[in-house]
Parts: sequence; structure tokens; C-alpha cells
Amino acid sequence: MSAAATQLPMTAFAAQGNGRTIGPNDTIQFALIGAGIQGQSDTKNAVQVPGVKLVAVADCYDGRLAHSKELWGNDIFTTRDYREILARKDIDAVIVATPDHWHKQASVDAMRAGKDVYCEKPMIHLYSDGPEMIETASKTGRILQVGSQRVSSVVYAKAKELLASGAIGQLNMVTARWDRNSSNGAWNYTVPLDASLETCDWPRFLGTAPKIPFNAERFFQWRKWHEYGSGVAGDLFVHLFSGTHFITGSHGPTRAMATGGLRFWKDGRDAPDVMLALFDYAEGFNLSLRVNFVDGGDESEGLLFTGSEGTIDIAGNSLTLSRVPRESEPGLSIGTYTDAMQKQITSEYRKKYPLPHPLTAPVAGSEKFVAPRGYNDGYNHFVNFFDSVRTRKNPVEDATFGFRAAGAALLSNLSLQRGAVVKWDPNAMKLV
Repeated sequence: MSAAATQLPMTAFAAQGNGRTIGPNDTIQFALIGAGIQGQSDTKNAVQVPGVKLVAVADCYDGRLAHSKELWGNDIFTTRDYREILARKDIDAVIVATPDHWHKQASVDAMRAGKDVYCEKPMIHLYSDGPEMIETASKTGRILQVGSQRVSSVVYAKAKELLASGAIGQLNMVTARWDRNSSNGAWNYTVPLDASLETCDWPRFLGTAPKIPFNAERFFQWRKWHEYGSGVAGDLFVHLFSGTHFITGSHGPTRAMATGGLRFWKDGRDAPDVMLALFDYAEGFNLSLRVNFVDGGDESEGLLFTGSEGTIDIAGNSLTLSRVPRESEPGLSIGTYTDAMQKQITSEYRKKYPLPHPLTAPVAGSEKFVAPRGYNDGYNHFVNFFDSVRTRKNPVEDATFGFRAAGAALLSNLSLQRGAVVKWDPNAMKLV
């Protein structure tokens, strides 16, 4: 259990929030900071969890604040300035779904104000963000859960169980992809017709980013620029890292090299639309990642875990286990030689491999695991988050896990920028 879960002396099922105690039957009141596409999606999942209530929303665009009232009621408090939310004593937790360059500051401010935090992925925008977020969670005793929902998926839990049981033998490679072929999938989100300095709080949006004149595309399509987002690495690779690390139990890669570039969406953005990356893991396997924003087909996502005796193929809410056990007597090929030669070879093998030892080819097989109809790991992730808020137990994806996943993902950007292999210490969580 982490320091964040142990520093506060608490009774079971009771959490000391910002001035009030949350009992097992009390309603957890939360707020949304950043009501864009992901923030709204997160909140739609969160409000379905029994015993929670949305009471406030902060966003830099007036249209989203008005839409929040349409979605969740006119009694919702709305503001451009999230600090007004943090000052309220009746709010126990917040969802931080801002652009990446605001994740650290909004999360740190919230924890210092006594709020528990669900922070969207990637947890960091800069490597320097990670240690401060981890330290703040520890010092304040606040819950910080990162929003890569696969860590709460029953499909990924099944894959973790299968791998640990030796179902595919010794893991040697993980291959993952997330390809898209739509304008919206490539971050060309709709820019509202009323976008202006009057309806958008441009200075607040910029925050620590370079100060430039108002640009509606950068405000609403911020993922296309590294000043505010983290490219495909922070948007998509980080999900694949989270899943890989959860299933394998690894802390992360030790080396990375990436390539890619702007192959199609040459619209002023500086974030590549094609990226491929390779990673070495000290546990003895390699990870290969790919994102292509013009893949010529439907959106496609998946992870393939390859071992010495089989594979685990994850696609959406299902996985397929395929087993092809290795031959128990390497080099002994029945039926290849004359009878006399076969007897001699068999005799030599029997000295080395005493009976019982099969001489027939191993039997292959496969099985499929499918999550229940209507299953939603995003909802499950919020169930886990609010359970941590109540019990003060360590969240399923705490700040350390989130930093290791995001830190590994951002190695891709660094390698592409430098045109070289980059090294990472996954235990110390530092660039080497």
C-alpha cells in the first residue's frame, strides 16, 4: 500500500475529505475540470456509479459550461476558474480532463485543497511533472487515480491471470497498435461557430504554454500541437503501455527508439500522424507499438502477447488464447529418418531425456474470453476510483503507475525528436 493510502488514520469505509467525513452511505460529491470530449465522456460514466453526484463544472469555453447544465441540470455550478471549485467545502473529488499541459497543476492544486483526483491520461506533459504529482499525493494523503481504464478491465485481468499461469510459456514480445482513418480520430474536432475571445478564456487555456494570439483551432484541437498535448504517444501509446504494464507487472522499458512523421495531415500541426516505436524490457521481452491516423480502413486497436508456447490476443472486450506448446524433445523429428537411424537417435535421446517423454507432436488449442454484453471498463474504472475515495485504499492506477506509463510513452517523442535511441530507468522513473 502506498504512502498516500497509509498516511491518514482512518476507519474502514470512512474518508476525511475537505472538512467533512464520507461514510459508507454518504454521497460523494465531485466536480469536472475540463468539459471537453473526454471530460464529458468521463462524467457520463462517473455519474452512473451509485452514491456519487456531480455538483460543479469548470471549463474555459462558455459553450461547454452551458452544455453541462443541459446534460446534468441547471443546479450545476459552472465557472471558468477551477480554483472556485477547489475552494468549495462540499466537493470531495475532481476529474481533471484538461489539455495535457494543465494536468499537473490542476491535480496538484486539487490535492492541496483536500480533493481526491481522477486525472486523465497521460498523467504528465513534461517529465518534471511526475515527481511533483507523486510527492503531492503522498504529502497530502489524497487519492490520485490516472484515467487509463484498461487497468480496471476484466479482459485485461483475465490476460494477466493467463500470463501469470504460464498459459503461453515465456513472454518474449508484445505487439500493439491503435490505427484510425477519420478526421475526428485525427483530432480535427469541430470548432464552434461562436469561438472567440469573448466565449473562450484564451489566457487561462494557454497557462504555461507560449503566449500567442487567439487561435480557435489550437483551443479546440489542442492535441495537434506539442505545446498543449503529447501527440499519439500521450493520447494512444499510453493506453497500450498501461495495459502492457498491468498484464506483465513490469515497471516499464529500459530503451526506446521511434520513427514516424506527418504523412497525411499536413494542416499546420506538429504532432506526427504516423509513429512506430520499439522498446526493450528488462524482464526479457520487447514491445512494438504503432499508430497510423490514415490506415485505409476502420479504427483498429489490439495487443498481442507472444510467448514460447502460445499467444494472447486482446481486441476490444475480448481475448483469444492460442496454445502451441513447444516440442519436449528439441531436434527429434519422427519419420524423417530410416528405421535404423531413428532407433539410434531415439536411443541417444532416451539417455538424455528418460521416459516418460512424448514422441508425438504437441496438441494445439485455443479459447476465447468475452466480457459480458454491455460491459464498460470506463465505468468500472470510476467504480474503483470512488471506492478508493471511500476506503482510502490505494487506487488501481496510482500516480507512480501513471508516471511510469506516461514516462515510457513520452520516450517515443523524445527518440523521434533526437533521432536516436533513448534510455529510461523504470524503477527510478528517470531518463538515463
